[in-house]
Amino acid sequence: MTETAQAPAWRIVVGVTGGIAAYKAVSVIRSLVLLGHHVDVIATQEALRFVGAPTFEAISRNPIRTDLFENVSKVQHVAFGQAADVIAVVPATANTLAKLSIGMADDLLTNTILASLAPVVVAPAMHTEMWQHPATQTNVRRLDERGVTVVGPDSGRLTGTDEGPGRLAETDEIVNAILAAARRGARERQDAELERDLVGRDILVTAGGTREPIDPVRFLGNRSSGRQGVALAARAAERGADVTLLAANIEVPAPANVNVVRVSSAEQLAAACAELAPRHDTIIMAAAVADFRPEHVQTGKIKKEATGEELTLTFKKNPDILRNMVAARVDGQTIIGFAAETEEDDQARLELARAKVKRKGCDFLVLNRVGWNHGFGREETEVQVLKLSGEVVKEAVGDKMSVADAILDVARERA
Repeated sequence: MTETAQAPAWRIVVGVTGGIAAYKAVSVIRSLVLLGHHVDVIATQEALRFVGAPTFEAISRNPIRTDLFENVSKVQHVAFGQAADVIAVVPATANTLAKLSIGMADDLLTNTILASLAPVVVAPAMHTEMWQHPATQTNVRRLDERGVTVVGPDSGRLTGTDEGPGRLAETDEIVNAILAAARRGARERQDAELERDLVGRDILVTAGGTREPIDPVRFLGNRSSGRQGVALAARAAERGADVTLLAANIEVPAPANVNVVRVSSAEQLAAACAELAPRHDTIIMAAAVADFRPEHVQTGKIKKEATGEELTLTFKKNPDILRNMVAARVDGQTIIGFAAETEEDDQARLELARAKVKRKGCDFLVLNRVGWNHGFGREETEVQVLKLSGEVVKEAVGDKMSVADAILDVARERA
C-alpha cells in the first residue's frame, strides 16, 4: 500500500508593511501558497497604499487582515499568534524594525508578533541611508540577538536612480528562510517529545555528483548539488543516528554534526563505500554517480590547437557502486538507492525505476524526476519510494528536509 507523505503544511503569517517593496511580498506569498502552505496576510494601512487588499486575498486565498479591532470577539492577534508556525515581515521597514526592537504593539501585526512564540523572519527593505543609520543597525542587532532571522537586504538598484544596500532580498532566499525558521520552530517546540527514533543507528549517506577527470582542468560531471543527500545526513543526525556523509563535490555546506568524507570521482566514491559500508547498518546512496569515465586521463591540459576541429575521447564504464554494495552487504543492512530519470511520462518513469530496483537488488529505490527544469539544485522536490518488488511504498512532496524525513521513515520501519 502506498503511503503519501506531504511536507508539513505550515501556517505562515506574512506581515506586509508600508514600503515600496511591498509589491514583492506578493511573489513571496504566491511561492509559499504554491508549496502547499497556509498563508494569512496581515497588512498595515500603509502597505495597502502600495498594494491593494484584493491582490493579497487572491494570491493568499485567504481574507486579508488589517485592523486590530476587527473580529474583536476572536482576539485576532492572539489567535493568529498562537496558530502561526512562523511569522514573516516582508518588507520590514525601518519603522517596523524599530517597533519590533522595543516591543511596541500599535497595530495588528506588531500585536500578533508579541502574542506569538513562533519564530520571526524579517526581510528589511529601505533606502541605503536609512539602512545604514546607527539607529536601524542597533535595532537589527537587537532583533538578531533575540533570535529573529534577518534576510538581506541586498545591494542593488533602489527607488529612482540610487543604488546601494537596502534592496529587498530575492524571493527564493526569503521563502527558504521562512521555511527553515518554521522547521526550526517546530523542532524547538517538540524538543521535549521529539522522537530520537534513530538513536543507535549508523547511517552512511552519499551526496553530490562525481567528477571524472579528462585532464587537469576538465572533467565529466553532472548537475547534482548534493542538497538532498545533505538533507538526509542532517535529519538523520538530528533524529539521533551516527552519520557519515560521503560528499562528492557538494555545493551546499555539510552539516556540522556528521562525519564528512570528501571524494571526487566514482572510483574514489566506490573505494570509500567499500571501506565504510560494513560499519553501517543503513546505506543511502543519494549521490549522482557518472556511469562512464575517460579511458585515459591526460597529464596536461588538452590544447585545442593540437586537436584540430574535433576531439575524440574514449570512455569506459565506472563500477556499479550500488550493485556492488548490495553484493557485499552485511546481515541486517538496509540499502537505499536513488534513480534520477528524465522521462516525462509518470508511468514510464515508474517502470524505469521498477526495472532498476530489480536490477540493482537494493531494499528500496527513491525515484525522482530530473531535467532542465526539474530536480537539480531546487529546494522543493517530489519522490516515490519503491521496494524491491516494485511496489511504491511512500510518496513525498515538499522541501528537501521533509522529503529526507519521509525516506528515513522508510529506513526506520524496515529495521
